[in-house]
Amino acid sequence: MRRPSHARRAVIGARALRIEDPVLLRGAGRFAADTIRPGELHMRVVRSPIAHGRIRSVDVTPALLLDGVVAAWTHADIAELPAIGFRLTPLADLLPYRQPVLARRIVRYVGEPVAVVFATSAYLAEDGAELVQLDLDPLPAHLDADAEPVAWLDAEQATWAAGLGHQLPAQDSQATAFTVEYGDVAAAFAAPGPGYRVIESDARIGRHTGVPMECRGLAAVYDAAEQQLIVDGAAKVPFWNREAVAAMCGLPPRQVQVRETHVGGGFGPRGELYPEDVLVTLAAVRLRRPIKWIEDRQEHLVATNHSRGQHHRLRALVRADGVIEALDAAFVLDQGAYVRTHGATVASLTASMLPGPYRIPNFRVRAQVRLTHKTPAGTYRSPGRYEGTFARERLVDRIAGELGLDPVEVRERNFIPAEAMPYERPIQAMGTELVHDSGDYALLRAKVWEKFDLDGVRRDVAARRAAGELAGFGFAFFVEKSGIGPYEGARISVDSSGAVTVTCGASSVGQGVDTVLAQVAAEVLGIAHDSIRVVRGRTDQFEYGRGAFATRLAVMAGSAVSNAAQALADKARRVAAHTLGVPVEDLSLAGGKVLVTADPARALSFGEIARLLDPSGAAELKESPGLTADGWFHSDHMTYPYGLHAAVVRIDPGTGQTHVERFIVGYDVGRALNPTLVEGQIAGGVAQGLGGALYEEFRYAEDGTPLCTTFMDYLIPTAMEIPPIETLITEDAPSPINPLGVKGAGEGGTTAVAAAVAAAVDDALGRPNAITSVPIHPARIRGLLT
Repeated sequence: MRRPSHARRAVIGARALRIEDPVLLRGAGRFAADTIRPGELHMRVVRSPIAHGRIRSVDVTPALLLDGVVAAWTHADIAELPAIGFRLTPLADLLPYRQPVLARRIVRYVGEPVAVVFATSAYLAEDGAELVQLDLDPLPAHLDADAEPVAWLDAEQATWAAGLGHQLPAQDSQATAFTVEYGDVAAAFAAPGPGYRVIESDARIGRHTGVPMECRGLAAVYDAAEQQLIVDGAAKVPFWNREAVAAMCGLPPRQVQVRETHVGGGFGPRGELYPEDVLVTLAAVRLRRPIKWIEDRQEHLVATNHSRGQHHRLRALVRADGVIEALDAAFVLDQGAYVRTHGATVASLTASMLPGPYRIPNFRVRAQVRLTHKTPAGTYRSPGRYEGTFARERLVDRIAGELGLDPVEVRERNFIPAEAMPYERPIQAMGTELVHDSGDYALLRAKVWEKFDLDGVRRDVAARRAAGELAGFGFAFFVEKSGIGPYEGARISVDSSGAVTVTCGASSVGQGVDTVLAQVAAEVLGIAHDSIRVVRGRTDQFEYGRGAFATRLAVMAGSAVSNAAQALADKARRVAAHTLGVPVEDLSLAGGKVLVTADPARALSFGEIARLLDPSGAAELKESPGLTADGWFHSDHMTYPYGLHAAVVRIDPGTGQTHVERFIVGYDVGRALNPTLVEGQIAGGVAQGLGGALYEEFRYAEDGTPLCTTFMDYLIPTAMEIPPIETLITEDAPSPINPLGVKGAGEGGTTAVAAAVAAAVDDALGRPNAITSVPIHPARIRGLLT
């Protein structure tokens, strides 16, 4: 049967090309460093060369004598500024541990900002910074988060940092500790049933972080004529940063415009409010000159948020068939020197998401956030879940090994069954009730096994081992979280030519947000997605926005755009129905027109409808002026995508190096708005996960000096180390809590990589439970081989 001429194909779910790419491929993108203003000053940060010390003096006079240096500040010049506040999980315990904009009395990590220099060129600013004289008394560096807490802040320091009027007691290096639990763990372990066993496990995840191609940067100018502070280069959370910058600069938020430029990678560490961001914006206001700061790679590796750095101890009560009756866990998070804008988010997510896809009727985890004299830590792609998944899946593999069971069977016996969905755990994750909205974990496992013939893969690997090769197969299961609210909004407008613009408060760090939002709007409006312009990440163009974090935009912004598009379509139908003299229900949208379904020749274009809705025409039609509509989406819960990672590895017995030959990902995202973008997100996530599993780790000397400040020391995987990523994207469990049924796809490529690779290395070595920490160093492998 021939399709009617006005019928259209679905845009959602299509492998649509990215609308962001033409600008970038032509070299016309604008990144932070591309913002150039006449008369701009360049900022250079003077950083602490020691991990811990008392500041005796900071003398900027020699820098000010250098021709071209316009200003130089120490803490005394900005003493009225408070410590930098929290954006997420603002526990009261953490207030004393916030970071000052410039070091005050004490330096606490190598790279901490102590002073800043402003000059007429980046070169002169760097020369000036080298002339600043620091007089520091070194103090012992505390580097072991597992050690007993040590004295950290005296009473005066604690009171100042907390911003409280009354005196606080001195604080030690344990910033906070909390317990997440349900059921009765103590009773379960005290009176186990017959045949139960207690199985213990230990897991460490090394300190590493996201390393985007583009380092941080910011450019700011105060427009005296408009009385506006304009900030270019902010990413991820521009609306929150606007509020914070306005407060720091003593301006109302309406006088601050934050504009997100193109971004060369985010991954969590980028886009928060750092001391440098405050200094750039404050200098623009005070000096009345454009200010620019572009971070170099060495600065990035010592000053931008690190992440991971956790040590887990787990104890499970299990039946003889491998079913877990209770899990008692504890972990220590190495927070570094200060608690930055994320507050306790990483610890909270580690704790709440630790049970993963398993029922576990009795659960308790104790989290301890401890400070050390290292770079402060924050979030990095799949924060808390990468760490918790490694710890949990290593435990499950240990259970299978000690009970002589197949690790596949152990997992399937513990899965939350599909018929139990939605499945609520009586705990919270990121301030929302933890309710697995939908899922069929066993079905995904079966589909991945069948598509990639993993039974055959296991037989082939076993044959290679029998022939003397160190080859292994391993896998791990995970549950992710995505779509955190509480809201996101969008506006869709059509001009008199019929051109469609989507404006929203969403942000992007390069993941294809514009394309997905355009697809959602195009699906409803019946137009090509690449005909739509998307404007986002600008505080002067939309009223509210929560930002690009927690894999939330497809769910939240996508749903808001869907609602806005539907409202605009309804408005267009009403106007067309009145003008064409037909009932609304007889009209369809296709090809940028509203047409009579039974007689497509009778139609009004979007442009014609927009012209009918000028203020005079709109009054006659009893409509608001303009073909425009807003849409909002609110949610009190998150969505929970889930997946499986599997790896085939080969170990070189001479060097101990692990080579990943195959990496397989099965991932259920509820509904894939653009499968190509989902696959791209997975591939990038796997690469970063392999970095943490095998290569990346920040190491420190005994005095706290960083040992990884260049790419000669901090190893990241290249194209040579990353195998082809084989993916299976499924849509068996659409989310019931948003109109698109979608779940986030941004972090699931990372979550279980370390766990799967560790299981494969165990298999290759023929040593169950050999790998309990990542990254897996070749020296460790060689030690196991001797």
